[in-house]
Amino acid sequence: MRHGTEFLLGINLLLCALFFGGCQTVPQGIQQARIEMAQHIAAEQPGDYYIGRRYYKPDFKFWGYVRRPGQPWSTAELVMLNEKEKLAPDRERLEFGSDNNYEYKLYGYFSGEKVYEPASNSVYPEFVLKGYELVSTNPPPIFRSQIRGKPSPTELRYTVEKPE
Repeated sequence: MRHGTEFLLGINLLLCALFFGGCQTVPQGIQQARIEMAQHIAAEQPGDYYIGRRYYKPDFKFWGYVRRPGQPWSTAELVMLNEKEKLAPDRERLEFGSDNNYEYKLYGYFSGEKVYEPASNSVYPEFVLKGYELVSTNPPPIFRSQIRGKPSPTELRYTVEKPE
């Protein structure tokens, strides 16, 4: 009987080691991405500007996420861009959506107006763009799909992700 108990204990320990060993790889990747993002945000200089992350979806008209420098992406707002004073970077080059996931320093302001976006049937704040500077074409990930592996394009086409 003792042999049977030792065998079962050994199997249980092996299963636990495999289970917990496999679980650690995903959290470590997520943890590393969060550390990199925190370092990236901590390095931003305070000032009279915003940080914008282009979030292009072919069927939607919003521009992307905008936040204050030094603030986490979880505080960012998905915005409709008012381009009366300055065209968006991709529109200026006539390459719509070519800057998806690029990070910019944005100059402008929130107008206080809300704009209806028909594809999402939602209302978003209006950001009046006055200027921009490209910060990165390959910034650290801010969306769960970027950290854990991408779902199929069909799954993401109509999903509006929120930054973490």
